[in-house]
Amino acid sequence: MVTSSTYQVTGMTCGHCVSAVSSELKAIDGVSDVAVDLDAAGVSAVTVTSAQPLRLEQVSAALDEAGDYRLVAG
Repeated sequence: MVTSSTYQVTGMTCGHCVSAVSSELKAIDGVSDVAVDLDAAGVSAVTVTSAQPLRLEQVSAALDEAGDYRLVAG
């Protein structure tokens, strides 16, 4: 089963941010794809495709590892 989830992320302002976040998220077991709709002035949408749903803690830890990026509480 493949699942896709979209997360709202703050702090992403450029292509380097997209690359850093994508790289860390792809390092999570089961993640097959990461797509980012960058909004440099606000909240970016990050869509993660994975073999199973990810825990928010996993996503948050990957964002923290990539830099000063945070999930928007929803």
